[in-house]
Amino acid sequence: MKKLIVFLGSCLLAGLFVFGNQMNHQVQAAEKTYEIGTDVTYPPFEFADEKNQYVGIDIDIMKAIAKSEGFKVKIKPLGFNAAVQAVQSEQIDGVIAGMTITPERQAKFDFADPYYQTGVVMAVQKKSKIKSLEGLRGKRVAIKTGTSAGAYATAKAKEYGFTTVTFDDSDNMYNDVVNGNSAACFEDEPVMQYGIKNGLKLKIVTDPVEGGEYGFAVKKGSNPELIAKFNSGLAKLKANGQYDKIKAKYLSANTPQKTSVDHSFLGLLKENKAALLSGLGQTLLLTVIAIFFATIFGVVFGLLGVLPNRLARGVSDTVVYIFRGLPLLVLALFIYTGIPSLTGQKIPAMVAGVITLMFNEGAYTAAFVKGGIGAVSSGQMEAARSLGLPYGKAMRRVVLPQGIRIMIPSFINQFIITLKDTSILSIIGILELTQTGKIIIARNLEGFKIWAMIALIYLIVITLLTWLSKYIEGRINN
Repeated sequence: MKKLIVFLGSCLLAGLFVFGNQMNHQVQAAEKTYEIGTDVTYPPFEFADEKNQYVGIDIDIMKAIAKSEGFKVKIKPLGFNAAVQAVQSEQIDGVIAGMTITPERQAKFDFADPYYQTGVVMAVQKKSKIKSLEGLRGKRVAIKTGTSAGAYATAKAKEYGFTTVTFDDSDNMYNDVVNGNSAACFEDEPVMQYGIKNGLKLKIVTDPVEGGEYGFAVKKGSNPELIAKFNSGLAKLKANGQYDKIKAKYLSANTPQKTSVDHSFLGLLKENKAALLSGLGQTLLLTVIAIFFATIFGVVFGLLGVLPNRLARGVSDTVVYIFRGLPLLVLALFIYTGIPSLTGQKIPAMVAGVITLMFNEGAYTAAFVKGGIGAVSSGQMEAARSLGLPYGKAMRRVVLPQGIRIMIPSFINQFIITLKDTSILSIIGILELTQTGKIIIARNLEGFKIWAMIALIYLIVITLLTWLSKYIEGRINN
């Protein structure tokens, strides 16, 4: 029995080593390329176009500076909060995401020269009669976390008697107002103007106030050469007129809108089919790799939980208790941003995602492995031992085969749960199905239809897995 556990544990460690080593080789191959984090839903500064390629004022400026200064950039669409944390943990080299320069942020980040000046505006439903902050008394206001617009609204909440509700992305914030759940939202002027220009059913009712400056940032005290390159490149872009051309490309009132886009359900599905299939492929790949390691992890600690050894059972119970008790979101952020902050070693997002799912799903697997073995009649072990079989051989030859029959449906169900749990890993920038949906919605603002497509995709895959589970269970019972 101990040899079996050692063997499974060795497989787990070896597999993680090989998987992590391959990912690290990819990172090392890109050492000469700066990894730059950005938001996923902040047009016109950063968003994905119809080909699922990242574009926008920030992206175009960053790429133009890289070309001018002779370096390469790899854009990482993490979302604003995750990008900021990833810079602090040195998972990435810098962040450009419409990030307002503030004294609080300057204490933790080194900023390059400002590249854009903006102001905060308030937007309401098109049919709303609210025309100023005075009209918000007693009402609810939607804001986006980590933004200067959100900070402005929070500062004014007590004075004008309204409450705020916070969202992680712009689309959900906008829709909260469009659907009537909130009376208004606050946003940077160019972002709101771009959204309205592209079909967002809101209107701006205030003049821009409290103008802030956007800046490119790196971790305090690190990458001074990158800051110098950015400043040099930005100055060149402004001098040769390319900077003004980039702004006009996205903000000019004369920029033609695409009228050929089919916003019907089938039209959107056809337009975004490739991106959705790519996201689904990443989801399935992540699920398969994670469930492989989670199964080994779960079997190891599940078997430890049934050994006639108090220490082994204590270790098993402790591990299961910890990883079942931690929210998956917290565990993902801790592994991706917390551990690198302590060790100084980067962990690729895919590796961090697999480790997160391994610990979380493996803990549940350990619980039902322990339960499956416990469901086998104790008389089976007693009968095997009475025939002279040692404990380990009795477990392998008599108890485990019966326990596995009981566990198999649970293994299939855990695969389904793992598939759904991958959606949470969008928080660390893994481009799975949910993250893909956010990126598409940032471009076309068709949240209801895109989320309906994603829900349908999940339901189809989960239905197929459920049928497989019932088929296997039926074959076992027969």
